[in-house]
Amino acid sequence: MAISFSATKESPLVLQTPPGTSDYTMHRDVNKEGIDVLVCTVGKTVLHYDARCLDDLYAMLKAHGDWMDLGGADEQKPAKEGTVEAWGRSSDNPVGGWYGLKKGLRGRFGVYVPPLMEALGKAEMTHDAKNNRMRAI
Repeated sequence: MAISFSATKESPLVLQTPPGTSDYTMHRDVNKEGIDVLVCTVGKTVLHYDARCLDDLYAMLKAHGDWMDLGGADEQKPAKEGTVEAWGRSSDNPVGGWYGLKKGLRGRFGVYVPPLMEALGKAEMTHDAKNNRMRAI
């Protein structure tokens, strides 16, 4: 299916966290290993996610068929079961583990990827102060 997302470092997409409390940017690039990545810049922190997560997350949400909790958590913290965050690091997902690629900064998948999916018209999210959810469109 290949979800199209072509923002560049020079012209990144500006997004907000699910509660709308923080801005961050996202663009596409290729890392030094040759992997197509989503580059997420939050202040001075830069996270990388395998770009195939867009197609994989969309397929998983379509199969799930209902709302799913986001459950964002740092890499060092456990992810709540049954959440987008838990799926983004599960050995049962299509990449067999973390979509986050920078050791120590592999978490927060459930915080930063869902707003991109919403901006691309592939998902809808709730925007409450906490405990947000998403589903495929």
